[in-house]
Formats: sequence, C-alpha cells, structure tokens
Amino acid sequence: MATDVTATAIEQRGSTFLRIAIALQTLTIFLQAISAGLLLTSSYGETLHSAGARVMYGASMLYLLAAVLAWKPGGGSPRPVVHASGFLALASAQVVLGIAHVPSVHLPLGVLMFGLSVLALARR
Repeated sequence: MATDVTATAIEQRGSTFLRIAIALQTLTIFLQAISAGLLLTSSYGETLHSAGARVMYGASMLYLLAAVLAWKPGGGSPRPVVHASGFLALASAQVVLGIAHVPSVHLPLGVLMFGLSVLALARR
C-alpha cells in the first residue's frame, strides 16, 4: 500500500515537471518569434534572437529530461520521450538553419515547432 502511494506521488511529480518543461519550451519558442521580429527592426534584435536560441535549445533539452524522468520511475508510456526527442531534433535543425541563414526553412519550422509545442502542452 505504501509503495502504491509513493509510486503515485513520483508519477505526479514527474508529470508536473513534464508540464512545466513543455510550458517553458512553448514560451521560449514564442519569445523567439518576437525576437525574430526585433531582428528585422532593431539593432539589438540579432543579439536577443541569438541568446533566445540558446535558451530555447536548453528548454528542449529540459523537456527531454523531464520526459525521461516522468517515464522511467513511474513506468508510464515512453511516448513523451519520443515526442521530446523529436523536439530536440527539430530544435537542432532550427539552430543549424538559423546559423546557415536559411530563412525559407527556418521560419516555417519555427511556426511548426510552436504549433506542436502548444499541442503537446494542451495534451498534458
């Protein structure tokens, strides 16, 4: 009985951490869209967008960590780990495309990532 309560508490904590990580990722992607607009209109936009890219990438890594922690101890579905791994792959592609200055793919991929992140947040 005590182990059931402990397992449930661990699963709830992992699920909460996962929700927070997805929310943080969604917020950072949204802020990247704002800083992209500033990139086009102000002198400090490039610095802000570059710093935001690092934060967004870190948020994607945090999402993967949270998904693994929610899955492993609680024995839940590995599906969030697959989703988080996909987001990290998309974030990696986004960084490479941004550095290579390929806006024709970089911008639509950012919109796709934001939409998928909002969807993941709504499902949690």
